[in-house]
Amino acid sequence: MGTQQCATAQKNCLYKRNKVKLIYCKDCLQPNSRPGTSFDSHGICPACKYHKSLKYVDWNQREEVLRQLIKKYRTQQLNEYDCIIGVSGGKDSLRQALYVKNQLSLNPLLVSIGNPPQMLSQKGADNLSNLVDKGFDLIYINPAPETWRKLMKKAFLKFCNWGKSTEYPLFAAVPKIAMGYKVRLVLWGENPALQLGDLNALRKEGWDGNSVRYGNTLKGGKPTWMLGKQIKRSNIIQYFYPDENSLKRAKIQIVYLGYFWRDWSLLNNANYSICNGLEIRRGSQKYEIANAISSLDTDWVQINQLIKYYKFGFGQVSDFVNQEIRNGNMDRCDGVKMITKYDGEYRKKDVANFCRFIGISEILFWRTVDKFVNRKLFQKTRAGKYTPLFDVGVN
Repeated sequence: MGTQQCATAQKNCLYKRNKVKLIYCKDCLQPNSRPGTSFDSHGICPACKYHKSLKYVDWNQREEVLRQLIKKYRTQQLNEYDCIIGVSGGKDSLRQALYVKNQLSLNPLLVSIGNPPQMLSQKGADNLSNLVDKGFDLIYINPAPETWRKLMKKAFLKFCNWGKSTEYPLFAAVPKIAMGYKVRLVLWGENPALQLGDLNALRKEGWDGNSVRYGNTLKGGKPTWMLGKQIKRSNIIQYFYPDENSLKRAKIQIVYLGYFWRDWSLLNNANYSICNGLEIRRGSQKYEIANAISSLDTDWVQINQLIKYYKFGFGQVSDFVNQEIRNGNMDRCDGVKMITKYDGEYRKKDVANFCRFIGISEILFWRTVDKFVNRKLFQKTRAGKYTPLFDVGVN
């Protein structure tokens, strides 16, 4: 589709009102409002810049780097684990686990942080069971559900981000188990600095994940904001990320497997995993494919994606579209249409269930959201809805 046609299509599918301008990547639809990102002098986002560099990669050489890492950190004991993989049972973790076992011939121990029963979806439970059925050993960690619930409530009311508390044990559990089992190799999937554009955790080597603690999620790994009258330090042992000196003494190396895969993407990982038993969301055109294949272990992630959209002007659909544009599976104009239509969508029943779990009213939920809506990007209508003051993709 030509430039003039694309511009016309954008105008036809957007509201007519006074606009503000986000700065968008000239290649994809990444806005400069993403925390931790920075465009280059040509207006290209870090993720697109990295993706462009892949055509010059010597993949055989990159594979040799991975082989050398494995050789360095593989255990010499046949009855020991070679590595730890953090999993949820979803598309990325299923593909990683099978790749590590079948292609790299490693003996991995899988570690999963469990959601409370009210939060865990049936598909999440089924997918984790499917992963175990593939022949893997799994440690399933359930932080105290009542502490989990209180911290979700505190995180939501304080930051309008319930995941700010739950992300801590999710990331911290894996290196802690590695230290306990004296396993030196920890494997994660995508590098958020290279494949999403969060530069806070960037290191010299694209495969090196030892700075994950400094990413936008963990901010150093010390959740002292959680402490209070109801929550003592002894209640949140699982939430503290190991300090750097401890990890260095244990000689633990975190490696991003996505760095070594030429075809790493949401859609490719999903297609592979569906062929290996992954259950996805079906029958809902409203949420399209980004929701169908992502965050399958709980439906409440969509609430955070809604709030992310109100804070920064982009949500889960934007992340999916940008990856598809980079991979050549979608043009920019179709991406504009998809983001405009779907970013910010949510299901009322998910909000109701979430409020019931953390013990607040839906009125308080929307009052809290209202405090964090970016008024430079959204305006509130008389009906109480938020409408964007920006045109997707228009700089």
